Amino acid sequence: MRTALAPPPRTEREAPVRSSRVESGRLSRARARQRRRRATAVCVLLGAALLVGVDLLRGGPEPVPTKQVASTPAVTDSPEPAAEQSPPAAQPSPSVQPEAVYQMAGEFPASGPGTWTYASGQSEVLGTAGAVKRFRVAAEKNVADEELDVFTSMVDETLGDSRSWIAGEQYRLQRVPSGSAYQFTIYLATGETTRKLCGAGGMDTRLDGVSYTSCRLPGRVVINLNRWRMSVPDYVDGKIDLHTYRQYVINHEVGHELGRFHEGCPGQGKPAPVMQQQTYGLKGCTANSWPYVDGKRYTGPPVA
Repeated sequence: MRTALAPPPRTEREAPVRSSRVESGRLSRARARQRRRRATAVCVLLGAALLVGVDLLRGGPEPVPTKQVASTPAVTDSPEPAAEQSPPAAQPSPSVQPEAVYQMAGEFPASGPGTWTYASGQSEVLGTAGAVKRFRVAAEKNVADEELDVFTSMVDETLGDSRSWIAGEQYRLQRVPSGSAYQFTIYLATGETTRKLCGAGGMDTRLDGVSYTSCRLPGRVVINLNRWRMSVPDYVDGKIDLHTYRQYVINHEVGHELGRFHEGCPGQGKPAPVMQQQTYGLKGCTANSWPYVDGKRYTGPPVA
C-alpha cells in the first residue's frame, strides 16, 4: 500500500510567487525520486518472491548427481495442475505382510550413499503426439552396477508401451542422459535413501518400521529398491510375476508426475486401475500395470 505524501507545511507568511514556484519544482523532483525508489523496491521484492515460488514448486533440492549437470533442468513444457502435491502415504492394507516377502529376494543393500549413477545415451521419442517430456534415469551408486541397466531397460519398455501414458497422446516421453535438459528424473533408491528423500517431501514410506513404498516428489520419481526386488504380498500370493509389478510401480509413480491422483478399486474381480495403490493391496481387484486397457483410459473412483 502506498503512503500518501504529506503536503509541505504552510508558513506563517506567504512566500513570493517566484519562491513558491521554485519550492514547487523541488517538491515535484523529490516526489519523482521517491516514486523511482518505490518502483525499484517493488521490483526487487517481486523478483525475490518469484525465486522463492519457483524453489517451492520444484520441491526442494534434488539428490546430488554423480557429475555436475551442464544445463539448467527445464521446467515442464506442458500444462500440469499447479497445485499438484505429492500424494500422502496411504494407510496399509491389513493383508500386507512385508516380512513374508522379504525372505524371497536374497541379499541386497538396505541403504546407500545417496549419490547416483545416471543412464547414458537417450531413448527414441516414445509416443506419437503431445508435448515431449524428457526424463533421466539413475540408480543409487551402491546398486548401479547390478541394477542400472535392467532398471533403465524396464523404464524404456514400460513407458514406451502402447498401453502406457503415451496412449493418451497428451504426452510424448524421452529418456535423456545427465547433462541434458529434462523435466523429471526416475531414481532407483535403496530403502533408507527412499525414506529420506520421500520424508523430505512430507511422506512416510515406512511400514512396521521398514521403508516399504515408493513415492513421487515434484520432478522426482523415487522407486524403492525393496519393492523393485521383492514386489508385494498380493502379487506374490497371486503368483503374479515381478515383471508385472515393476511395470505397475513405474506407471503409477510416473502417473503422479503427469498430474494423476489416486483411484480406488472399481469392483470385486475387476482390474485395478494403475493409479490404485496396489502396493498396499489389491482390495478385491486383479493386478493391472497399465493406464490404458483395450485402447481406453481405465480408471477407478477418486480417492481423497
